[in-house]
Amino acid sequence: MESMKAINFYSANHYSQLVERRKTCTIRRGDKRDKYQAGDIVWVTAGKRFAPKQRVYAAIIDRVLVKQISHLTKHDLQGENPDISGVDELLEFLESIYNKTVSLSDIVTVVYFTEIIE
Repeated sequence: MESMKAINFYSANHYSQLVERRKTCTIRRGDKRDKYQAGDIVWVTAGKRFAPKQRVYAAIIDRVLVKQISHLTKHDLQGENPDISGVDELLEFLESIYNKTVSLSDIVTVVYFTEIIE
């Protein structure tokens, strides 16, 4: 039996966006094509690192794009966080998540997903 993958979110803000179905993608630092591929079925979960997670729903990965932060589209940013107004806010958010300086030339993976209704 194949193990189920998960896309986990730490932020309480993300949890409410997931529950409200307002979040349609995640932007992760680095090239994650080896981890996430279009067609994968994943659990969308929420919880802090090394702590219990809550499953929000099952989803299918629709698209996986690898690009520089400077090439992210408004659609990418809105999918990551509908309340975000620009790349500067995303840089600030990524730095807070990863605890590292992030620049416009850094590579990120944009993973688009859609809930599976059972």
